[in-house]
Amino acid sequence: MGLAILGNMKFTVGWLYPDLMNIYGDRGNILTLLRRAEWHGFEASVVELGRGAATQMDEVDVFFFGGGQDREQALIYDDLRQFKQASLQQAVESGAQVLAVCGGYQLLGHYYQTADGERYDGIGLIDVRTEAGKKRFIGDVVVLSAIDGLTPSTLVGFENHSGRTFLGPNARPLGKVLKGHGNNGSDHQEGCVQGGVIGTYMHGSLLPKNPHLADHLIAGALRRRGGGALSHLDDSAELAAHGWVLQRAQRR
Repeated sequence: MGLAILGNMKFTVGWLYPDLMNIYGDRGNILTLLRRAEWHGFEASVVELGRGAATQMDEVDVFFFGGGQDREQALIYDDLRQFKQASLQQAVESGAQVLAVCGGYQLLGHYYQTADGERYDGIGLIDVRTEAGKKRFIGDVVVLSAIDGLTPSTLVGFENHSGRTFLGPNARPLGKVLKGHGNNGSDHQEGCVQGGVIGTYMHGSLLPKNPHLADHLIAGALRRRGGGALSHLDDSAELAAHGWVLQRAQRR
């Protein structure tokens, strides 16, 4: 890739509910987005979007929505619908990107139904529905990405969820499961992509071991701001970690 001429172009990450939706090391996704944006020449910053009115959502280029247990999801449910839904939908329509993991992924869909039968209507930003299952899916995940031009074409992570997510016709899978369970353990699909939104069950953290996916999100922000191509970075260390997970998964 050619060197981007960015000047002091700003790049803002919006971290949704960092105090409650932040398990399994997902903070590493925030750090990866910030550092890689800086290496690409952006002036990078993070905005923490906790409960209550959020006034900076129109400044955000990439939103991150992490995972949480049923209790944490219940605590943010009303706030998400009252204070975040309209602004988040508007931001996505204007070109902002979203990465949502596990609990965040579920709440962006039509609904999440717990094992006790309690149903939480999501905000319908993506065409998915989720219902809790009896068995928990835990372990390494390897996915053959469906995102055009992503190099390498594999994504690696770690899943730990009991939710079973099913995609509707307006969403397409993030990729095909080569190792692990993915969305529901039956259709060999993992995650979803719908417009600028990526949902996934891959923790681990996801982006440190998948720098190509991080750059996919950053490039979306660059297009939104009228920029050019991203600069070329030496990802040998990150891709070595990626390769190690691939090798570990093949041995199991």
